[in-house]
Amino acid sequence: MQKLTFFFILLIIISCGNTCIAQSTGSSISKAVTPTTPESVGAILKYLASDELKGRDTGSEGIEMAGQYIEGYFESAGIAPFYSSYRDTLSNYEETATNIVGVIEGKDQDLKDEWVIIGAHFDHVGTVKPVNGDSIANGANDNASGTTAVMEIARQIAERGNNRRSVMFVLFSAEEKGLKGSKHLAARLKKEGVQVYTMLNFEMIGVPMNRDYLAYLTGYEKSNMAEKLNSYAGEELIGFLPEAGKMQLFKRSDNYPFFTAFNIPSQTVCTFDFTNFDHYHQPGDEFKLMDPDHMALFINKMLPMVEGMVNSDANEIKML
Repeated sequence: MQKLTFFFILLIIISCGNTCIAQSTGSSISKAVTPTTPESVGAILKYLASDELKGRDTGSEGIEMAGQYIEGYFESAGIAPFYSSYRDTLSNYEETATNIVGVIEGKDQDLKDEWVIIGAHFDHVGTVKPVNGDSIANGANDNASGTTAVMEIARQIAERGNNRRSVMFVLFSAEEKGLKGSKHLAARLKKEGVQVYTMLNFEMIGVPMNRDYLAYLTGYEKSNMAEKLNSYAGEELIGFLPEAGKMQLFKRSDNYPFFTAFNIPSQTVCTFDFTNFDHYHQPGDEFKLMDPDHMALFINKMLPMVEGMVNSDANEIKML
């Protein structure tokens, strides 16, 4: 009788496959994703850093074109808007400016009300004093590169479809005007009672460092985020850059307003180390200087780290 019962159960499992297993355990089956490639990186980055967008200054026609491009990408990837549209209009900027905010709702009933925010700023400084006749500060590294990373990670999370916590993907405007886009959204989410678990920001990841680690985390000592990200990756990828503290980078990017509003681990990952890129806010910050191979590697290595934050049983990332 026991043998008959065993074979009957086995037959049911074989017949209905992964769907029955998922239903019986309450879990979702992990799906394969299309990895980021140098070609997919290049397609996004080349457009965002093109002369056509004229440096993506906040409030300009160029940043509006970039915003429409990101919206179309999110929509095609199955990423929903957080508000009634993808646009989050800034309340603290004198001209019309918007963040682009997309979401993937969590699948775990116990964790879906906790939010992981993945962000980068997509604005730059527009036009500057000409250098060799070129006045467009294209902002390829700063921060079309970080924007590309957020977009590709969002696509892969959406393809996987097994995120337990809810994930918010934000491309901020007016970062170059004093972090106004992130200040606005952090204050708005706080007022609306959104429960934010962690915030990870991407800034200037277009060229590699010549160091023993792939990237560094600002505010390294303020939380155990670097330690946990490395454990999720299964290798030491995130390191400590002393110059980041000396230059107060923790306070100079869009992670900081979320840290001050929510008192949560909120940090920026970066590969600009003050020795590997000489075109900050200059016309030389162009697509041709970016390294799509490095960026594709970086994004694919970051994916399991983000998934670790999104899918861990407990709130493992904590302030120190």
